[in-house]
Order: sequence, then C-alpha cells, then structure tokens
Amino acid sequence: MYKTLNCKFVLNFVVAFILKKGMIFREAKLFLALKNERRKVEKMQIMTDWKHQFGAYNLNIRLFFITNICTQIGMGIFMVIYNFYIRELGFNEHLNGNIIAMTALASAIILIPAGIISDKLGRKNVMMLGIIVTTAALICRSLFEIESFLLVSAFIAGLATAFIQVSAIPWLAENSSHTQRVQLFSYHAAVMMIANVIGNVTGGVLTDLFTYVFNIEAIWSVRLTLLIAAIIFCMGIVPIFKMTEKKRVIELNDTGKRNPIKMSWLRNKKHFKLILLFAVAQLLIGFGSGLVIPYLNLYFADRFNTSNSTIGIILSLGQAATAIAMLVGPLVVKRVGEVRAVVYLQLLSLPFLLLTAYTESLLIATIGFLFRQALMNAGNPIQMSLMMSKVDDSMKGLANSVNQMVFQLGWAFMGPVSTSIVVLYGSYWGYAYVFSITAGLYLIGSLYFYFVFKSSSKLRVQQSLAKSS
Repeated sequence: MYKTLNCKFVLNFVVAFILKKGMIFREAKLFLALKNERRKVEKMQIMTDWKHQFGAYNLNIRLFFITNICTQIGMGIFMVIYNFYIRELGFNEHLNGNIIAMTALASAIILIPAGIISDKLGRKNVMMLGIIVTTAALICRSLFEIESFLLVSAFIAGLATAFIQVSAIPWLAENSSHTQRVQLFSYHAAVMMIANVIGNVTGGVLTDLFTYVFNIEAIWSVRLTLLIAAIIFCMGIVPIFKMTEKKRVIELNDTGKRNPIKMSWLRNKKHFKLILLFAVAQLLIGFGSGLVIPYLNLYFADRFNTSNSTIGIILSLGQAATAIAMLVGPLVVKRVGEVRAVVYLQLLSLPFLLLTAYTESLLIATIGFLFRQALMNAGNPIQMSLMMSKVDDSMKGLANSVNQMVFQLGWAFMGPVSTSIVVLYGSYWGYAYVFSITAGLYLIGSLYFYFVFKSSSKLRVQQSLAKSS
C-alpha cells in the first residue's frame, strides 16, 4: 500500500514537472517570439522615421543632396586615381607629397576668408563659384604634364573646394529646423562617405576597363578616368540652379555707412566666443587625428606586411562602418542629448584605439580600427549640429570654416611628429606610442567638450521634456 502511494506520488510529480517544463518552454518560446517581433517593429519604425524625416526636408536640402552625391563621387574617382597619373608621367612619390601639401595649404589659407564670403554673398553663389573653379582646376590637373603647372592647379583646386566645404553645413542648417538637424547632418555625412566609396571603386573599374578591355595606353586610361571624374563633379552644379536663397541684408552703422568688422564684432561677441570654444575642442581632436589617420595605410603595411588591396578593403570597410554609425548617432541623441552623445561615442572609441595600438594580430587590428573609426566619427555630425544651432545664421560659414581650419592645422603639425616617432621607435612601439598619444588627446578633447557644453545639453533635455509632457 505504502509502495503504491509512493509510486503514484512520484508519477504525479514527474507528470507535473513535465507539464511545468512544457509551460515554461512555451512561455520562453512565446517571449522570444514577442521579442523578435518587437525588434522587427523597432527596425521598421526606424526606417519609417528616416523616410519621414527625409520627406520632411525642403527642396533646397534634397537638391543639395544630389549636388553632394555628384561632387563626392567625382572627387572620389579623382583622388584614388590621381597618384597613378603622377606616376605614369614619370614623377616620383615626392611630387605626390608636394601636391597634397599644396592642396592642404591652399585650403588652410582660404577657409576663414571663404567662410566670411559665404556669410556675406550667400551659400548658393559661393557653392556655384566653388564647383566651376574646382572643375576647371581638375581638368587642368588631368591634362598638364609640367611639374610647376601641376602644383599651381592643385593649389587652385584647394582654394576652390574650400568654398564648397564652408557653405555646405551652413546651407543645411539654414534650411532645416533644430529638431531635424542632428539626423540631417548624419545623413549628409553618411551620404558623403558612401558616395566617396562609390567613387573610389568606380575609379579603379574605369581605369582597368579602358586599359584591358579597350586596350588604351595606361596614361590615357588614367587621364580619361580623371576627365570623367571632373565631368561628374561638374554635374553637381545643375541642382544648385534650382535652389532658392533669401537675399542677404547688409548691415549699416549709425551714420548709414557700411562697417562690417565693427558691426559684426559688436553684435556677435557671444557667437565669436562660442566659435572659439568649439575650435579648441576640434583642435585637440585634430591634433590626435593628425598623428594617426593619414598613416593608417602605412600602419597596416609596416606592422602586418599587408598587401595594398587588403589595406584598400580594410579602409573601405572603415568608411562603410562610419556611414552606418552616423545613421545610428541620432538614436543616441534621443536618449542622452547631443553633448553626452558626442562624448560617449568618442570615449567608447578609445579602448578600440588602444587595442589597435598594441595588438600583433591583423584580425584584431582590423576590428579595433573599424569600431574606432565608426564610434569616433559618429559624433561629428552631432557636434556640428550643436554648433550650428548655437551660432547666428550670419556667422555659420565662419564657424564652419574655423572648425575645419583648426582640424587641418592639427594634421599639418602632427604629421611630421608621427613619422618621426615611428622612424625612431620602429613599426611596433612607434605606432603604439603614436596611437597612445592620440588616445590621450581624444580623452582630453572629449572631457573638455563635456565640461564646456554640458549646461546647454541639460537645458535642451529639459525643453524637450517640457514639450512632451
């Protein structure tokens, strides 16, 4: 009797346990299904938000995106092939370095004057001028064979492209509301990256097509590709003709005469200070970036003996990862605000930068590079949106040009420092020291940005909460 009861108890216990297990399994399965469904809905929501946002942009912005795609594809083709053109002409790598230096020097010289001219004459006129002169310079660079002419045309191209650069961000800011800007600037940066990658790939394909399919001489294959790049770049001017811009008001002093410098200083003291504060943050990041970014291809080649094609694939993947990260950036802003989003993204990139610095594995170095590239650059459109929202429309061009100029100064000054350290300490410890210094500068720049601008972030969050309540 006792044994029978005991067996029944065990049997009931086993049955109950199996049923319970089945219920738990069904509940777990249901939970996972609901979770997957929610993820799908969230992804669909994000896509819908992006489509809705893009549809809400005015005609000026949509036309500018077409301009941006044309100019970036054209420049992407040109820049990836031009080094081969110099080589085909019989010159050594030294001339390539001089041409890059001349272009950068021209941009650094003209950026601030270009920003002021853009503020005074209007973005549309300045962008048109920039595209026309740049196209002429690109054609000359594709046809000239004398060293002095190549250097002069490169200098002119550097001057002209600066006018396009300083007008782009202010144009987007003036044609959008504050709520649109973070996502808009992220779109803008992502489109630039993607179009540039398309240009790089197209340049290689066209050159090989002319050489191996049509049996055209190597120098003419490269030259034809460069001329096609110039034509695609020039096509960017067509949408600008359809853009509309309000006429700029010329400021007069009390006597009715123009006094732009004095009037601008008196009216915009606060904005000048803001521009300076943003410039310091950009200078710190620029100095760090200048130590590492121009020499990433050399880092992979020197430390891992990587082939040029593999390096090209890794760098292209970096651009693709950056484009994706820039689209994700606005989601971070929604959760933590603009200032914290910039700082968090930049700080998250530091472990990956140090991982790249000290690893001896190509796979780990590539993973570290991709995450560093994506996270560090994802904050750039957010930072630019914050600056454009704080600076008056009459000074947006100047603000953008100052930021670009100080960033380029960082590259100009730190380039020789980086190469000297690598030559002195070798391919392992040289790059390890350089990357570590960069991490330190990024850390200082991020903390500076947080402590200087955190009050504005708190105010913005409070305003958004007030609107939603």
